[in-house]
Amino acid sequence: LFDGVYPFYVQQRKVSVFDVSTIIVIVVFLTFACSFLLIIPGIRGRARLYWTLRVLLSLVMGAVIVAVQFTGDWETGWVKVNTSYKSFSHVLVNVDVGLHVGLAGVNVTLMGNPVNQVNETIDYNEHFAWSFNADYDHSYSEGLERGLPSPILYVAEKFTTQSPCNMHRQYRISSHYASATLWVAFCTWLISNMLFSMPVLVYGGYMLLVTGAFMIFSLLSFSTVRNSLMCPMQFGTAVLHISYGGSFWLTLAIGLLCFVAGIAVVALHYFNLDLLKTFFDLHEDKAEEDQEMTEVYVNPHFVNKGL
Repeated sequence: LFDGVYPFYVQQRKVSVFDVSTIIVIVVFLTFACSFLLIIPGIRGRARLYWTLRVLLSLVMGAVIVAVQFTGDWETGWVKVNTSYKSFSHVLVNVDVGLHVGLAGVNVTLMGNPVNQVNETIDYNEHFAWSFNADYDHSYSEGLERGLPSPILYVAEKFTTQSPCNMHRQYRISSHYASATLWVAFCTWLISNMLFSMPVLVYGGYMLLVTGAFMIFSLLSFSTVRNSLMCPMQFGTAVLHISYGGSFWLTLAIGLLCFVAGIAVVALHYFNLDLLKTFFDLHEDKAEEDQEMTEVYVNPHFVNKGL
């Protein structure tokens, strides 16, 4: 005991889906959006609506590309079970066991029904990182030393390098390449915004298509974990099944949105360039375009000489 309390949590817990990095990303992009909304009244006419649609849509794309790097719900699963709570104990507890898989690691959640059972508060969440600068097996060993509940250790053990399931290597490599392609997508998103600010709109549309392609590539990379055999996570007769979570589907939706926006820009460039320039507020003023010289001053000296 540690001051009369089981020392399960010496360090700070990590939230299963959102963490500090995700909140920072959201706050940064919300700051950009609010800053733009402050200056939008200075834009006159219909261009105000076009600017609002373009800027907010672009910020949503960028925020999603960055935020999903830090979320923990690319794959999720829950199961309600009656299982043992501690090693060398036959006491059973009714709990919900959750598994949240992200690009940087897994979160295992344990929540009691009710929360207070066996004279303890059963409300746990543990993060086990597998990024290339982290040691998953070391995190698992620390969990053993701290005496984490048996359901958490059972699920976490499936992803260790020593586990016969061999899921650690597949998940780690797939997540690494998915993260790398998303960062490339973020770079192409930045380039597309630069091109849209110049009179080369069609190239901005092409870069949006590239952005969508890299987002789809990241999904394909993460989906390769389905090709490997998944060890069953069984608690008695109940089995913990995992499926694609909110971050996966959100990335797919934004990737398809990039494709739609890119195709629309390229199509308008070839079929209705004036409408495209109007939407991006790059149309030329026809009054200046067709402006003619209304008065001509002639030097009579040259006229008299026949010049």
